[in-house]
Amino acid sequence: MIGTLCRIAFSRRPQGFAASAAGAGAGTAKRGAVAVELALVLPFLVLVLTALFDLGLAAYEAMLVNAAAAAGARYAEVNPWDANAIAAVVTGATGTTGITATPAPVQFCACPSTGSLLPLDCTLVCPDGSRPGLYGEVGAELQHFTILQYPALPEPLVLTGKAVLRLK
Repeated sequence: MIGTLCRIAFSRRPQGFAASAAGAGAGTAKRGAVAVELALVLPFLVLVLTALFDLGLAAYEAMLVNAAAAAGARYAEVNPWDANAIAAVVTGATGTTGITATPAPVQFCACPSTGSLLPLDCTLVCPDGSRPGLYGEVGAELQHFTILQYPALPEPLVLTGKAVLRLK
């Protein structure tokens, strides 16, 4: 019985085998259909891959802008306040051309208030009776020009980063 099943299983040809072997044009027609399908799908695939690359590059550059602002804040934390030196650190921190220290680094007094800062004149007293702290804000900006035009995104796409730190 097993021998009979094996003969039946191995003696069967795949469906369409005889037709394709007999007719020389059957395999060519299938290859032609695949080529037409590829020609229809390939432009869409290239468009999707280009958009993924383009938006991925924008996300990467946004991370670089944030890193540049953080580098400027670290510099301001360990050195005396010098807005020009901080701006130079921001522009040279990542090695990416086009990053600017915009807006310019500034110092301000503020009081911590439920997870945010309440800007206040340095001579005044905070609502809880303490003296306001001295803070620094460092900003970075980069203009990203996309490969494709996206209806929802402006051209150029302005990527910004900001770092706030307490100085005293």
